[in-house]
Amino acid sequence: MKTEAVLFTGVAAFFALTAGTYATFADDPAGTAALIVAFLMAALVAFFLAVQYRRRGLRPQDRKDAEIAETAGPLEFLPPDSSWPITTALGSVVVALGVVYGLWLLLIGLGVLALGIFGTVFEHAGRQDFGPSAEPPSAEPPSAEPPSDGPR
Repeated sequence: MKTEAVLFTGVAAFFALTAGTYATFADDPAGTAALIVAFLMAALVAFFLAVQYRRRGLRPQDRKDAEIAETAGPLEFLPPDSSWPITTALGSVVVALGVVYGLWLLLIGLGVLALGIFGTVFEHAGRQDFGPSAEPPSAEPPSAEPPSDGPR
């Protein structure tokens, strides 16, 4: 992340220099404010990346001798079919219509949108992550006695 930190530091320096020059020669406080905000955003990202580099050190992508396999990690979970994204989209549409047509529709849209976001976030909350070598737990607890063939 060192390269990214240096890159965003350069972007922040550019916006700081541009904001100073613009403030000196232009009589436009809105443009100066926009350039200062751009500088602050780039500086924030540069600071975050520099702190992450100090905490974690070099990544495999930063080393010349790294192998491709070093960057591989576990695959992320991709959920199966879900109706919650459609609910969230419907809520967004109703909120947008509520801005045009009235507060009552906006409040209904916010409720549907909140329901969709809540459902998306907590749909797989109880799911267990299993690695490639881990076995999922069996539904039945292990028994100490061997199974019997019936009454004796």
